Amino acid sequence: MRESYQLNRLYRDGRRAMVSGVCAGIARHFDINPNWVRGATAIAFVMAPFAVALAYVLAVLLLKTR
Repeated sequence: MRESYQLNRLYRDGRRAMVSGVCAGIARHFDINPNWVRGATAIAFVMAPFAVALAYVLAVLLLKTR
């Protein structure tokens, strides 16, 4: 049980990172292309810049790098 929890955990992906690896880590977690997550993040940033910037900074600070 513990092994499956560790495999599905959310991390920052340093190998496929463009800035800090948050979007790449989310894409890896959901098994999708990182460019889709980056595009969605950019669109969300245009719509609600403060909320997205705050969430991104918190993700950088709280998520471990894999």
